[in-house]
Amino acid sequence: MRAIRQGFGAFASVAVLLTGIAVADEVRSSPAPAEDAPAAPVAEGPEAFEASCRTVVQGSRVTASCHNPYPATDSVRLHVECDRWWDVDTDSAPVEVGPADYAKLTGRCWKEVRSAWVTHQPADRAPLPGS
Repeated sequence: MRAIRQGFGAFASVAVLLTGIAVADEVRSSPAPAEDAPAAPVAEGPEAFEASCRTVVQGSRVTASCHNPYPATDSVRLHVECDRWWDVDTDSAPVEVGPADYAKLTGRCWKEVRSAWVTHQPADRAPLPGS
C-alpha cells in the first residue's frame, strides 16, 4: 500500500511539473506589449455613462456598491424581487453617481430574495417611460 502512495505522489509531482513547464512556455511565447500601445479604449455610445455595480445578497438583505469611472453622471436604482408572493418587491430611489464617485444602495425582503439588479439612467436625460 505504501508503494502505491509513493507512486501516486511521484505521478502527481510529475504532472504538476509538466503543467508548470507548459504554462511557462505559453507565457514566454506570448508577444510582449508594444511600447506605443494606446491605452484601453473608452466605450463610446450609450454605455459610456454606466457605473460598475456589484450586488451582494446576504439572507434577506441586498447591497449594491457602484463606482462610476466615466465623466458623465449616472443615476442608479436598486431593484429587489422577493421570493414569497406576499413579500413586497422594492425599487430604490434614484441615486446620482458622479464622475469618479461611489454609492452604496441597500434593499431587503422579509424572507428570501429571488433576484436583485441595478438599472442605469444618464442623469442628463429624462427618464424613459415605464422605467
